[in-house]
Amino acid sequence: MRNTVLTFKNSKKEGKKLSMLTAYDYSTAKLFDECNINGILIGDSLGMVIKGDEDTLGVTIEEIIYHTKAVKKGTKKALIVSDMPFLSYHVSKEDAVLNAGRLIKEGGAHAVKLEGGAHVIEAIKAIVSAQIPVMGHLGLTPQSINTFGGFKVQGKDFDGAKKLIKDAKLIEDAGAFSIVLEGIPAKVAKLITQEVSIPTIGIGAGKECDGQILVYQDMLGMFSDFVPKFVKQYANIGQDIKNAVGVYIKEIEEGTFPEEKHTFKIDEDELNKL
Repeated sequence: MRNTVLTFKNSKKEGKKLSMLTAYDYSTAKLFDECNINGILIGDSLGMVIKGDEDTLGVTIEEIIYHTKAVKKGTKKALIVSDMPFLSYHVSKEDAVLNAGRLIKEGGAHAVKLEGGAHVIEAIKAIVSAQIPVMGHLGLTPQSINTFGGFKVQGKDFDGAKKLIKDAKLIEDAGAFSIVLEGIPAKVAKLITQEVSIPTIGIGAGKECDGQILVYQDMLGMFSDFVPKFVKQYANIGQDIKNAVGVYIKEIEEGTFPEEKHTFKIDEDELNKL
């Protein structure tokens, strides 16, 4: 059965931890879905790990739609959540609803995610009123790096932590079904998780969250530009790819690939006619 927003809400009540990963294409999403991952996020992180940008700010709604369509086709069980990119929900509530609707109608997402606290509450309310499930996102919100002065941990002092807790409650009250907590102290994330009835999904926020999410290129060792402190690398697929490609190149140069078993045959009589 497909995971739904109700699955996520019930998981918190039942004390079951939720698992999420990013994905951006059919083949990867299909593999994750076959592992019974609870949710897949088509993140604006694609700006960095797919497009090679230095941040997420240049990602467009059309790009998220494109990648969401591909991911959706590869899944049967995971909840599909699409990021709302920078400036797709900041200008007006009408823009927010329209763009969220495009992710659902054109991309096939089941829910959308947007970053921010008090300043995006009206956008969240408007999207939820349009019958579109919303996942919030607090803490180190990558779309705010110019305001933060870089990718910096948030909520490390009293005022910052208090604001995060307040914003989490506002997001819950606005109708969101879950909240991503990124780059905040583990004890602050624990307090937020205890204060709200909707599940918290951590990324660099400690183990007391109701679930976890990582960018898959990070956890599989495929993105080497930098590795955040909160990432655990479960495999080094990047090096495996390099090794495999190196052998491939060597065999081509030596003439050992392709072998006969990799080729097709023609009947000798047909060949003689040529």
